[in-house]
Amino acid sequence: MDLFRKKSISAMMQQAQTGTALKRTLGTWDLTLLGLGAIIGTGIFVLTGTGAVTAGPGIMISFLISGLACALTALCYAEFATLVPVSGSVYTFAYATLGELIAWIIGWDLILEYLLAVSLVSAGWSGYLQSLLQGLGISLPTALTAAHGAVPGVETWFNLPAFAVVIVITFFVARGVKESARVNNIMVLIKTAVVILFVIVGIGYVKPDNWHNFMPFGLEGVFSAAAITFTAFLGFDAVVAAAEETKNPAKDLPRGIMYSLFICILLYIVVSAIMTGIVPFAEFEGVAHPVSLALQYAGQDWVAGFIDLGAIVGMLTVMLVMLFGQTRIAFAMSRDGLLPSVFSKVHPKFQTPYRATWIIGSVAALLGGIVPLDRLAEMINIGTLTAFVLISLGVIVLRKTQPELPRKFRTPAVPFVPLMSMAVCIFLMTNLSAITWYAFLIWLTIGLSIYFLYSRKRSHLNG
Repeated sequence: MDLFRKKSISAMMQQAQTGTALKRTLGTWDLTLLGLGAIIGTGIFVLTGTGAVTAGPGIMISFLISGLACALTALCYAEFATLVPVSGSVYTFAYATLGELIAWIIGWDLILEYLLAVSLVSAGWSGYLQSLLQGLGISLPTALTAAHGAVPGVETWFNLPAFAVVIVITFFVARGVKESARVNNIMVLIKTAVVILFVIVGIGYVKPDNWHNFMPFGLEGVFSAAAITFTAFLGFDAVVAAAEETKNPAKDLPRGIMYSLFICILLYIVVSAIMTGIVPFAEFEGVAHPVSLALQYAGQDWVAGFIDLGAIVGMLTVMLVMLFGQTRIAFAMSRDGLLPSVFSKVHPKFQTPYRATWIIGSVAALLGGIVPLDRLAEMINIGTLTAFVLISLGVIVLRKTQPELPRKFRTPAVPFVPLMSMAVCIFLMTNLSAITWYAFLIWLTIGLSIYFLYSRKRSHLNG
């Protein structure tokens, strides 16, 4: 059994037409808002402050670097997504070009990446919700406000809001992609309006003097912040995960990917510029609500309240899109025999992988409720960057090995664009902490053990 055996693109397309196929209901507008739903959330409401502490006002450059790195990779994604418009994102593409072992590694990596993203965001959402409730004079029992050990000196045992919100999100994702998209679209419009409100109100309080020490920690600080803030742009990968549910993949997928990505790059740069123009960057240390803090600093408390509400809505859409992407990757791996068949069972009415959705959603909910995940947060970045490197390599490999394939969208300037994408992603990976690399290697070891003991033998490529 060849470790690098490939699943042909024709076989993938044929499989997508069988009884396990998903319903094609999404257009460009849905995909764009799906990407915005994942990208505008924790990144803009939390990571802007974290990055500012690391890079100072130079956080604007950090977001530009991480955003452009994603844009280079997005061009590679778009070629594959239109060539192989089936569920599974980069896992599926790797299976067609780099072989089963590499595809498994990427799929295993993405499982952790999305799972942690949902759990981490649920804990952040819980904090914003409790802050809003406290402003209304409502308090939860202390034991149910956070995971055990999450708050030093406070006896907490379970984060009930974090658990509950993921269960609700799981319900919508299990009901159907169109229903999930409708909920996502409404929430995206609300939180985008809130961000625009911040820009309109905040720009009048900017003091250019706060930008004078633009890069207080030099390029090293800017690059470190770029590695940290990279998570903010993870959402466009979730757009690709919806390939099998897209009406016209050749047209809708490239547009949905690029539209959502560039809108968010612009918003992140503008918001971080206004924030650091209002508040000296050092004052964001340890602040979990940097955007609303900037308006409180300016004396606009009433607008800050709207920002908090927008953050709550924004994080809801991030969880929805991340859980959506996670279930589609597990669905694809199960359909190939690499995971148990329960993950690819499609509901006869809703036409969604409902069992996989509830299994994964329940695990994510429990993690958000009982485990403090702050030490593992960077693993989301290293997983994403690894996937981006391999998909960029896959474009070059497929152009050489199967140049005759009808490509409805072609990555420009191959191999320059894919090589640039790989170089930037690898560079950002070198700026992540040592503990992130250690944790990633442990997770990879577990995944390889499962592959050799279970998945390799049960792969459908065994015939």
